[in-house]
Amino acid sequence: MSFLDVHILGREYRIVCPPGEEDALQAAVRMVDERMREIADKTKSSQPDRVAVMAALNIANEYLSALAANRADSQAEEIAASAATSFDSLVLKRKIDDMDTRLATLLETSS
Repeated sequence: MSFLDVHILGREYRIVCPPGEEDALQAAVRMVDERMREIADKTKSSQPDRVAVMAALNIANEYLSALAANRADSQAEEIAASAATSFDSLVLKRKIDDMDTRLATLLETSS
């Protein structure tokens, strides 16, 4: 484990970071810092705790909304795949019926 010193909303924090995760942690720090600065500017709040809670709620809401959208997209893809499979089955059944009709005609003709 290593430690990273990061700055969020003008304050320094020392954070434990697993090896190889430094870039991901820095990206998260930038995201949180940007969000907290936006909220501090909009609300004119200088209370870091309040700004942090608001930022956390906004980020959590965005994450949960994206998760729900991905689930909806996944369900839509499943429905589309099921419909395509059903359609393919119908097309295949028509082809088999057509071949059956042709075979029956050929057998009648040859007898």
